[in-house]
Amino acid sequence: MPAEKRDFGTVEGRGNATLFVLTNAAGYSASFTDYGATWVSWLTPDRAGTFADVLLGFDSAADYARQQAYAGAVCGRVANRIAGGKFLLDGKEYQLAVNNGENHLHGGTRGWNAYVWDAELCGSDEEPAVKFSRVSPDGEEGYPGTVRATVVYTLCADGAVKIDYSAESDAPTPINLTNHAYFNLAGHDSGTILSQWLKLESDKFLPINEKSIPDGEVWHVRGLPPFDFRIPYQIGARISDRNARQLAFAKGYDHCYVINGLAGTLRLAATLLNESNGRVLRVETTEPAMQIYSGNWLADAVGNVPGKNGATYGDHSGIAIETQHVPDAINQGQFRANILVPGRPYSSTTIYRPGVAE
Repeated sequence: MPAEKRDFGTVEGRGNATLFVLTNAAGYSASFTDYGATWVSWLTPDRAGTFADVLLGFDSAADYARQQAYAGAVCGRVANRIAGGKFLLDGKEYQLAVNNGENHLHGGTRGWNAYVWDAELCGSDEEPAVKFSRVSPDGEEGYPGTVRATVVYTLCADGAVKIDYSAESDAPTPINLTNHAYFNLAGHDSGTILSQWLKLESDKFLPINEKSIPDGEVWHVRGLPPFDFRIPYQIGARISDRNARQLAFAKGYDHCYVINGLAGTLRLAATLLNESNGRVLRVETTEPAMQIYSGNWLADAVGNVPGKNGATYGDHSGIAIETQHVPDAINQGQFRANILVPGRPYSSTTIYRPGVAE
């Protein structure tokens, strides 16, 4: 069967959850739950043809509700941070829920990751898919306008997972959707990703302040070795560079990179390689930017919640490559804020494509 449903438990006060398991003829498998429209697992082969789950995650919806790492979840209405939880739109100031120090993070106290979405299987036998949808009411977490959003996950014939986002609103409101999957190409339960190689199709990144908010500048990576991934580097090779004050702010990488090429066109953004087993991940997107997060605070965010099959996830157990718009753009005039307005729907596509290096 290319698609099946399984019970995924109950989240108190939020309802029953379902796990949707997609498989294809090539042996690839990926699963998703309607709790948070969350990507739960992804089995891909290494150079020996051995499949393993390369996505950090949990065994039930209740476990997802207990952790604070946003593992695999769709983050919205606005992913990433908004400084002070405030923004000005059409002359009116809005105060959002604050849940990250004094910042608003990933949609607030109860973002889109913490709701059970409507769901339906779709796609084809060759490329099965699942479509999640929900209505975010006017005023939710302080945002204006009622937003109708959909997220479609498709397991492609080559094993890639394609994510199509769309949304429309009855009033102007900011929108910035992403998936917060954590990848470990050695396997979700295989320790850190610090020895894995990362290449970014990006010449520029946004420096942050001590509150993890972009400080308004855009820096070229040239001459800044810890941040220059135009040539592949192991993630951990320069993560502790004592001269890189930027890394000290976040205890590692938690920075937005501007993706080369024309925003709105599907193009390569990042490549991840696990040299020991040959697994490769290529990320393609229509988004203008990506947040690279090296799982610096994973142990705290996961707490005592066991991972899948009892796995323990410590700091740097996975890397998130979150395709999105620039964080806090609505408060920083030099960046283009992504404002959803009536009659102009939002849409975005990101593809996570597996591969094998010889």
